[in-house]
Amino acid sequence: MGYKVTHSEAEWRRILTPEQFAVMRGHGTERPGSCALLHEKRAGTFACAGCGTPLFRSDLKFESGTGWPSFNDPVAGSVETDTDTSHGMVRTEVHCATCGSHLGHVFPDGPPPSRLRYCINGVALDFQPAEAAAD
Repeated sequence: MGYKVTHSEAEWRRILTPEQFAVMRGHGTERPGSCALLHEKRAGTFACAGCGTPLFRSDLKFESGTGWPSFNDPVAGSVETDTDTSHGMVRTEVHCATCGSHLGHVFPDGPPPSRLRYCINGVALDFQPAEAAAD
């Protein structure tokens, strides 16, 4: 699949931290509760740590109790999904539509209105506060 932003494996390793590379390019998962963005409550946007694409607005973030940042819905057109059959389960993987980086999974057990829970690895995200966007 072709993405707007592409890099060689060596370039991704230079751009991302080792943990980000393991999650975003290796389809890994960070330890639950390990990311500071889990507790981020300011207004702003959560963007892809690999390419900067805005992915989720802070007003759609909620506490799911899972240990990972959770959101109702992504920014329109920012993510794509695939079927993930790893670990003996069938889940819906979420990845960045711009660079293809693995972000997490989406589940149909979220709160209204969408009833979706985008369970996203915090290391795959960069937070951009609303105040910074206004500058």
